[in-house]
Amino acid sequence: MATIEKMPMLLEGYQRISQEVKRLKEVERPAVIQAIEEARAHGDLSENAEYHAAKEKQGQIEAQIADYEDRLTRAQVIDPSELSGDKVVFGTTVHMLDENDKKVTYQIVGEIEADAKNGKISYSSPLARALIGRSVGDEVEFTVPAGDKYYLIEKIEFV
Repeated sequence: MATIEKMPMLLEGYQRISQEVKRLKEVERPAVIQAIEEARAHGDLSENAEYHAAKEKQGQIEAQIADYEDRLTRAQVIDPSELSGDKVVFGTTVHMLDENDKKVTYQIVGEIEADAKNGKISYSSPLARALIGRSVGDEVEFTVPAGDKYYLIEKIEFV
């Protein structure tokens, strides 16, 4: 019997995906259905570019809805403020120094929530995998395509 793999995510990510599903169903889906109806009214469907484009967009919207709904059903919502401890885990915000003593802060989040520019990295990223299980004062080394990187963990927060 197959087991369903849970997908950890923060509440904010869960809510964002839920809102996107709602928007796709209530706004995008009706708009593309309307576009298909208008294109059908033009006659011959075999050479109707608007019809084929609208049908393709409909397929993309339906696939996106199915993907998001799958993620929501497998979601394991984690609230970092309810966590504690002295080790880096999912949801932790980690304050570090890089090899040039530049301060760097990342929060470990779900794959769909990841946004490195805003300090959110996926739990499956090389850095997050290197950080998970580590403590304040630990030096972390990991490899990226540009070479090896080094960080010193200064502080761990559960916010």
